[in-house]
Amino acid sequence: MVLQGQNVMRTVGKELVSLNVEIVSISLLISSVAIVFSNWRRVPVSSHQAIVASLVGSGLAYGMSVDYGTLMKIVESWLISPLGAFFLSIVIYRLMEVTLSKLPPLKAEVILRYLLLMSGSVIAYNTGANELATALGPVVYFGLLTPLQAAIIGTALLWTGAYLLSGRVVEAIGKGITSLDPYSGFAAQFGAGLSVLLFTTLGMPVSTTYCIIGSITGVGMLKSTKTAKSPFLKNILLSWIITPVIALTLAFSVSILLLSF
Repeated sequence: MVLQGQNVMRTVGKELVSLNVEIVSISLLISSVAIVFSNWRRVPVSSHQAIVASLVGSGLAYGMSVDYGTLMKIVESWLISPLGAFFLSIVIYRLMEVTLSKLPPLKAEVILRYLLLMSGSVIAYNTGANELATALGPVVYFGLLTPLQAAIIGTALLWTGAYLLSGRVVEAIGKGITSLDPYSGFAAQFGAGLSVLLFTTLGMPVSTTYCIIGSITGVGMLKSTKTAKSPFLKNILLSWIITPVIALTLAFSVSILLLSF
């Protein structure tokens, strides 16, 4: 978040919607409830979609200016980034087939351990540079916290959330779409990491969750076409559509209700 989060924070916290304290409070509260509820139900949901849609819904209710050009770029990024992860994971998996799989098994296993650690580190870096930046961009640009304060507090809360709530979603993603071995696990994780890193550089808030799902689907379909028929995958695609619609509607409705008082 310190090194690369500024672009994403500016997009969400400054360029998308003109903010006031009510918009920041309502949008973050609604998106937080949506994320916790979805984690409890083991359905992975995009925090980016919930936050962005809530900001737009609340901003419209309060009559604030919404930059629809920025909004369209964000939505396009939501569409393109999982597809990018899908194809990157396939390319990475094919490269591993012609390189790493040709090595002696023991040597390949040692190299693969380091590769998995590296790809996990890329995902973790993106979580700060994109996920945290998206969540705390409105807070920083409204002047409630400095970027450094937001990074430190956000990191502590991110760790807490991962420790307390992530297990249910980890199990769902790791097993619900397709079975993963170390080779396909690395290809999926690294493909998703590269896709998110690219959009982070462009300042676009994109979902690490959906990029990982896209990349797991890619390697899964490479091994078996049955992956595309996964009921869990269909639920995720439905959630991708429903999440921003519900978040926008709730934020708009709550804002209108507060304004009426």
